[in-house]
Amino acid sequence: MENSNFLGLLTLAVFLPTFGALLIVVPVISRRYIKHVALSFVTAELLITGIIFIRYYLNRDAGLQMVDRLSWIPINSFPVEYFLGVDGLSAPMVLLTGILGFVAIFASWNITHRIREHFAWLLILQTGVLGVFTSLDFFLFFLFWELELIPMFFLIAIWGSGRKEYSAMKFLIFTLAGSAAMVVGILVLMASTNTLDMTQLPEKIQGAQLLVPSVVVCSLLFLGFAVKLPVWPLHTWLPDAHTDAPTAASVMLAGVLLKMGAYGIFRVCLSMFPDVALSFAWVIGTLGVVNIIYGAIITFNQTDLKRLVAFSSISHMGFVLVGISSVGGFASTIGLTGAALQMFTHGTITGLLFLIVGMVYEKTHTRYIPDLGGLATRMPIAALTLVIAGFASLGLPGTSGFVAEIAVFLGAFANLPWHTGVAAFGIVLSAGYILWMIQRTMFGPLKDRFITISDVGKLELIPIVLLLFTIVGVGIFPFFINDVLITGISPIIESLQGL
Repeated sequence: MENSNFLGLLTLAVFLPTFGALLIVVPVISRRYIKHVALSFVTAELLITGIIFIRYYLNRDAGLQMVDRLSWIPINSFPVEYFLGVDGLSAPMVLLTGILGFVAIFASWNITHRIREHFAWLLILQTGVLGVFTSLDFFLFFLFWELELIPMFFLIAIWGSGRKEYSAMKFLIFTLAGSAAMVVGILVLMASTNTLDMTQLPEKIQGAQLLVPSVVVCSLLFLGFAVKLPVWPLHTWLPDAHTDAPTAASVMLAGVLLKMGAYGIFRVCLSMFPDVALSFAWVIGTLGVVNIIYGAIITFNQTDLKRLVAFSSISHMGFVLVGISSVGGFASTIGLTGAALQMFTHGTITGLLFLIVGMVYEKTHTRYIPDLGGLATRMPIAALTLVIAGFASLGLPGTSGFVAEIAVFLGAFANLPWHTGVAAFGIVLSAGYILWMIQRTMFGPLKDRFITISDVGKLELIPIVLLLFTIVGVGIFPFFINDVLITGISPIIESLQGL
């Protein structure tokens, strides 16, 4: 591949939302048109990310595609490049970001406070996430990794509820602490290999004498990704951030920001340090099991709808770690593909759950579960959507959640059978708290004060239908995502087999 190449499609996808944000903050745009301008940009973004995914799917055996690569900071020893590209790991994540960015605008439709800044920050957040999923220069990767902190901090601190300033600051401190560990790891790699090219680093690392042992470097980078995932016991920022964040921020936080951590583990830890991943597979599996069981048990004790979904996210992201722990087994391709698919499916399912919870809160003005009940008689569409999303979350066959979790179990069982057995019990716990939540909120006698509430409107149906279509579509035809993911997993499997 040449050092200079520029197609422009990925650059357009990454920076189009920022251009929309700049357009929105210009006072020339009337306040009443801000939502429509934002919607037009995320609609275009959804189409572009869809084109990127389809284009990659049709040529998925060609490896890295749609490359934008230019010299940026031409330092002799450590050249920094503007280097974007997609492969089988990043293409589904790009599509997921386009889908949830579109959904987030609809989730913000009733925002009235500082509307101009709100939609601008949402669009900038989308740029940051897309930059992480497409960057192949480590400096650029880290730059986008830090960029997303700024809009998420302000979205929680300004438009959140409850202890919003506390939750925003806690999110910032935890993530910056993880980033500090990442910086040290990146500097060691840069000094040891004289490159920041993430496509060359896997080979360079194997042939280089690192300044510190590879297990230390990998651990530092894993720590930064673990905070974002989040991995127990680094998870405590997540429930607070979700509970106090506005609906749109929760959709993006659960849908794509958590996936940045899992994506980083795949892109960096597994790809660049396969020997370390192989040696510590049991540690990753143990952390995944703790996430699953601990998150599920704590979820049972929640009486706030958003906090319940937040803790369920901690539990379900544990399945990603369990799938990753399959690296030492003969079925590692199945396990790793299941883990990567869980990243995509969890994003759509949890995004839909947070969207419905936000709609219920707007209608009832409460998220306290004991105060709810019988809403299905007044909100049948919302109730049906919550049931489908809940069943997908607990892994009902025919939904995307089932496909991802069964692949995780099949892959991990060959390597860590006891871990997998305990993790599978998490499905039972998941069924318990999901069914309990649905029964307490949507069924039973209707409270008198909810007699006059209305169901979701036509505009609100648009993001619901999009997410339902994705959840059921991937559940019935999983090969659309799986076939792409396998092309991204294959280089990792080859490096593991070489060991």
